[in-house]
Amino acid sequence: MLETLIAAWKLPDLRQRILFVFGAFAVYTVGLHIPVPGIDHAKMEQLFSQMGGVFGLVDVFSGGALRKFTIFAMGIVPYINASIIMQLLVAAIPQWKELQKEGETGRKEIAKRTRYLTVALAFLQSLGISITLVRSQILTANWWQLMVTAIVLTAGTMFLLWLGEQITDKGVGNGVSLIIFASITASLPWQISKVWEAVAPLQAWMSLILLVVVFLGTIVGIVYVTQAQRKIPIQHARRIVGMRQVGGHSSFLPLKIAMAGVIPIIFAISLMLLPMTIVTAIPAVANAASPEAGFPYYVRVAAQWLAPGDNALALLMYAIVIVIFTYFYTAVQFDVNDMADNLKKYGSYIPGIRPGKPTADYLDKVVSRITFAGALFLAAVAIIQYIAPAFTGVDIGTFSLVGGTSLLIVVGVALDTMQSIEAQMLMRNYEGFLRE
Repeated sequence: MLETLIAAWKLPDLRQRILFVFGAFAVYTVGLHIPVPGIDHAKMEQLFSQMGGVFGLVDVFSGGALRKFTIFAMGIVPYINASIIMQLLVAAIPQWKELQKEGETGRKEIAKRTRYLTVALAFLQSLGISITLVRSQILTANWWQLMVTAIVLTAGTMFLLWLGEQITDKGVGNGVSLIIFASITASLPWQISKVWEAVAPLQAWMSLILLVVVFLGTIVGIVYVTQAQRKIPIQHARRIVGMRQVGGHSSFLPLKIAMAGVIPIIFAISLMLLPMTIVTAIPAVANAASPEAGFPYYVRVAAQWLAPGDNALALLMYAIVIVIFTYFYTAVQFDVNDMADNLKKYGSYIPGIRPGKPTADYLDKVVSRITFAGALFLAAVAIIQYIAPAFTGVDIGTFSLVGGTSLLIVVGVALDTMQSIEAQMLMRNYEGFLRE
């Protein structure tokens, strides 16, 4: 990897692309420290220490901007939600599915609708969080100021989306993914300092070593599973084009084990934390006879019981939900019937398997098996952050890069970016060969 980076730095145009990415990161870092007026930061820290929940999840994806309540407080989360919703709608609505198959024109139309949905979700989420903070007496604002705050936060999200598109065009890798990568790693120094404050006074060096071993071991596992593929051999039929015979060669269809990526974990954690988030936004109403007998009290206890990490049964439910969502999202992403039809259309087939429905059944069987392994892996990575304190002795509540969504995204984006750099270098090597 270091050799690739050094070689890429020696190429002037590729070096400019890399510098553009770092420049975009610098702009993003400046925006992380531009606060929204009227916020009580001490009460905001108290809110995060009490509830966390979806607020904590959004804070991770916003680089800590939500905790500080800056103009980038919403981060790129509304776009992530909009993209997931659009993928589900494309799979559910036949007209939109046909639109996606229309090539570049269809993809541009889907992207435009995703942006419109992002604006709507960003405004609604910004307004909802702002109203919650006002009710909690953390944010001082009237209705007009609330609307202005929601518009500013929405504009911050759309600026990040624009910045990501600029990185894609003028930099290397996927811009939106790199923005998420920067968001997660931006709060890493603060997280490391919190872990150090917890370990240093106790001199629990062995616990710290165990934590580092878990961290590195998880990275190795993510790299191994992310890169793993099930290669299905494909035989292409011979065809006569003009006076030439083409085709007849063999290739393979690569099926990733972790085909669903990090989306099932985001689905699962959002679903598990949703009751706690809703209940937290409801003002407490206690019973006159017993302060703990009020209706919201029992609802709060039930909602807190569902949050992963509070008990073993909730953790097991969290893992099961991840497995279910992994199968669901894989089925949405990879349609075995479409793949079988495409193979038949282009005269390709799997050796030993008849084209058409037998091919679809075979692909469905293979995808189901490798998805089970990928789902178990995602569930294991997701619950590591909750069970690691038990055998490391270190409370890693503030260290989001031990298991979970954050580590999967960071490692995945790093691998994709390195592959993009290698592809850029390979293209330039071919260009040099052609010039010679």
